[in-house]
Amino acid sequence: MTKFKQIYQEVEKILASDHSGHNMDHIERVIHLATTFAREKDVDQEVVYLAALLHDVDDYKLVGAKQAETLTTTKRLLKIADVTTFQRKEVLEIIETMGYSKSLKGIRPTTLEGQIVSDADMCDAIGASGILRAYQYSLSQQEPFFDKNIWPIEAINSAQYRTRSEGTTVCHFFEKLLLIKNLIITKEGKREAAKRHQVMVDFLFQFFEEECVPDWQKYLTEFLEKYQA
Repeated sequence: MTKFKQIYQEVEKILASDHSGHNMDHIERVIHLATTFAREKDVDQEVVYLAALLHDVDDYKLVGAKQAETLTTTKRLLKIADVTTFQRKEVLEIIETMGYSKSLKGIRPTTLEGQIVSDADMCDAIGASGILRAYQYSLSQQEPFFDKNIWPIEAINSAQYRTRSEGTTVCHFFEKLLLIKNLIITKEGKREAAKRHQVMVDFLFQFFEEECVPDWQKYLTEFLEKYQA
C-alpha cells in the first residue's frame, strides 16, 4: 500500500542485513499471502497489511527476547502510521499472538485479521520456500543440515524450541515444519498449507533415500501417521 511507503522503507532498512530467512523477500511473500487470504473478506485490509509488514521487526531470533516482548520498533513505526488508535492496537495484538513458539504455549490470534496474517506467515515457513528458509537459517547459525545420529525432540515445548542448542535442519522439520499444517486456521490457509506440506514430505522421503538412511524413512512414515500431518 503506497499509503505506508515510509514504514515499508523503514522495515527494508531494518531487515536489509538479515541472512536468516527473515528478510524483505519473506515479508513480501507474507504480505502477498495475507492480502490474498483477506481478499473479499470482511476484514480491515490496512491492519492485515501492516501486521504482515511489521511482524518480524521485533522477532526474538533477530533482536533478542527482551525487545521481542516490548515490541519497541513495531510501536515506533506504528506511531508514524496514518491509522487510528484502534488499528494500531489491533496490529500490536496480532504480532503479540502469532508465531510458532507462542502457539506451543497455547497463544493464538483471536481476530480474523490476526488469523489471516498468522496463517500467511506459517505458510511461508513450509513448502519450497520454507525448505530454503530453513536451510538459510541453519547456515546463519552454523547448524548442520542433517546428522543421522541427532534425532528430533518430539512434542517439543516452547522453552526447548527457543533454547535448543544441538539440532539440525532436518530435526527442525519434525519439531516445527511438519506440524504447521495442523495449526492453520483459515480455509484459504489450510488449502495453501496442504500443498506446501506435501512438498516437504516428498523432499524428505527423497532426501532420506539418497542419504541411505532407511531408519529415518521409517521414522518419517510413523511421524506422519502419529501426528496426521
